[in-house]
Amino acid sequence: MPSFAELGLPERLVKSLAEQGFTAPFPVQAATLPDTLAGRDLLGRGQTGSGKTLAFGLALLARLAGERARPTAPRGLVLVPTRELATQVVEVLRPLSAAVDLRVTDIVGGMSMNKQIAELRRGIDLLVATPGRLADHLQQGTCALSEVTITALDEADRMADMGFLPQVRKILDRTPSDGQRLLFSATLDGEVDTLVRRHLTDPVTRSVAPPTASVDTMEHHVLVVDRDDRSRVIAEIAAREGRTIMFVRTKHGADRMVRVLRRQGVAAGPLHGGRSQNQRNRALDEFRSGEVPVLVATDVAARGIHIDDVGLVVHIDPPADPKAYLHRAGRTARAGEEGIVVTLATPEQRSEVNLLTKQAGVRPEVAVVTPGHPDLVRVTGSREPTGEPIAAPKREQPKRAQPKSGQPRQAGRGRGRRR
Repeated sequence: MPSFAELGLPERLVKSLAEQGFTAPFPVQAATLPDTLAGRDLLGRGQTGSGKTLAFGLALLARLAGERARPTAPRGLVLVPTRELATQVVEVLRPLSAAVDLRVTDIVGGMSMNKQIAELRRGIDLLVATPGRLADHLQQGTCALSEVTITALDEADRMADMGFLPQVRKILDRTPSDGQRLLFSATLDGEVDTLVRRHLTDPVTRSVAPPTASVDTMEHHVLVVDRDDRSRVIAEIAAREGRTIMFVRTKHGADRMVRVLRRQGVAAGPLHGGRSQNQRNRALDEFRSGEVPVLVATDVAARGIHIDDVGLVVHIDPPADPKAYLHRAGRTARAGEEGIVVTLATPEQRSEVNLLTKQAGVRPEVAVVTPGHPDLVRVTGSREPTGEPIAAPKREQPKRAQPKSGQPRQAGRGRGRRR
């Protein structure tokens, strides 16, 4: 494996990478950087957690180094499907951008437009954005893409699934046609292929992993549980040591599961599209710090959680399709670490889950378990929860209604009178 210096990265970036503990490139970085640093358009396919963010991020920073952006006119652009992924990309690239004197920030929905406008006016060299919010700024004239020389699209297939590709096409049409484009996706078919043919010029394709789950660093299990035992089994799994992400189908299901787990003494937090951006950021921060070791999430978060040391992913509700399975599973076994993926299934769901895992390229170990079962403990590290309820944070507790100003207070059972 060549070193970062041998791949052609500027010395300042190589030094900054070493200071952060990145001494050797991952395969996806070694496979793509020679082409991207040379200015070629690229199609990249790598499993989640394989180092894609640095693969395209280093190329952008290296090619943008040496110049500064004018107000409201970024020179580099990264498009991502979710707010969480935008935040993660910025967190990875910001320390490196400082080494080459570049400014990087994110522009996403759910945050103040005025603050974002002020950031853009200060001059942003590398802009990381979700399509919807960037489209808003383009419409209002608070951002121009006429000076973008290099654009990266991360998780293009997810943007297609979420219906963002019409916006993405319009955004790319606003960038110079001779600019460099890098596109990373788990799959390169359907609408993604249409996007490639329209906006990339003679791209080189680099694929470092098949679009199936990693069998080297992940263990896959299906635990068959009777409906009457599910709640207790889930609580015992959640009470394990270490970080755990549990996936459910709906945001209401996520909130309900968090309440159930807290009542049983498990510190859990919800992450879904029904929460504000500040709430979502806080949930991720608490999960990352270990203050809240269990995250109960919907699929909206499957692509946005890039946190190391997640030892277990649990499909409480089986995912809708193989692609969703792989995206959820990719929250563990990141960057060469090991991880376990567990799918809970009732006896009635066995055939459905069998087909799903087969389509995802997975051969799971199957066990029938009950609360406290040895196989449950062996696979997940489950243990009995404390049973001591954990109160919801004050910010999440419902507020008591206050009497309106100037309105009478109630006394006893009778109606209050004005004094």
